[in-house]
Amino acid sequence: MIATKIKFPVSSEKEEQKQDNKKITMIPIELIRPNPYQPRRKFEQGSLDELCQSIKQYGVIQPINVRKISATHYELVAGERRLRASMMAGLKEIPAIVVDVGEDDSAILALIENLQRENLGYMEEAEGYRNLIREHGLTQEELAQKIGKSQSTIANKIRLLRLSPMVKKILADNNLTERHARALLKLDNEQLQLKVLQKVCEKGLNVRKTEELVQKALEKYCSPARTDDYKGRITKSIKDIRIFVNTIRQAIDTMKKSGVNARAAQIDRGEYLEFIVRIPKRSEPKQEDLQKAQ
Repeated sequence: MIATKIKFPVSSEKEEQKQDNKKITMIPIELIRPNPYQPRRKFEQGSLDELCQSIKQYGVIQPINVRKISATHYELVAGERRLRASMMAGLKEIPAIVVDVGEDDSAILALIENLQRENLGYMEEAEGYRNLIREHGLTQEELAQKIGKSQSTIANKIRLLRLSPMVKKILADNNLTERHARALLKLDNEQLQLKVLQKVCEKGLNVRKTEELVQKALEKYCSPARTDDYKGRITKSIKDIRIFVNTIRQAIDTMKKSGVNARAAQIDRGEYLEFIVRIPKRSEPKQEDLQKAQ
């Protein structure tokens, strides 16, 4: 008989901590705040009502995920519908797993959870991508790696946000597809997009017919001469913006030369430039004046 030496695993402090983090804890709902990076803007009331009835009958079967943000309070990471339905059902506590994630990972997990449900609107998905990139300093490539998508998929989704709020509302109200929206991007003019959209909605055009209509609009309204004129106006507009930016900078330089410790910060917000100018109410005395006074 061969003797076998059995080794019993010894849990490290980190492993014990991970196990503790996976424990289900009953947490008062009033101590849980929603995830500020929740990409979903609309929750179907009928679906929430069904989930509410299920929770009343069977309880919350799958715990939500939360992260601790203070000694007593938590922030939701995943499980927005379960949390809302539990509140509707009148529950005071909800089963939860406390996960050890930072703000960036929490935002990404909230987006991934909604993507896996497959019923997140394409505009909501695009806004979720844009918010993660803007607010967490991610590149499109980094975001793509984190959520398992290609960089081109991220870029194509974000491009949809170029459409105006009115165009996006009509697309949503008429349940038009992402490919309908993508076809409209070929038209730079909002009024032209709305004109095409009106015909699409009135005639119930599919994607192929919509693309044909967009092509006809391009040929009719976007002739080479008009396109060149349009580009010329855009170029002039860019030059005008640079003039204004230089004017602000020159004004700051003038104040500094006069002894006013003015400061200006320029932030590129994508659709616009934001300037934050700080001018002290009391100007600091020049070094020359201090020497004379001494």
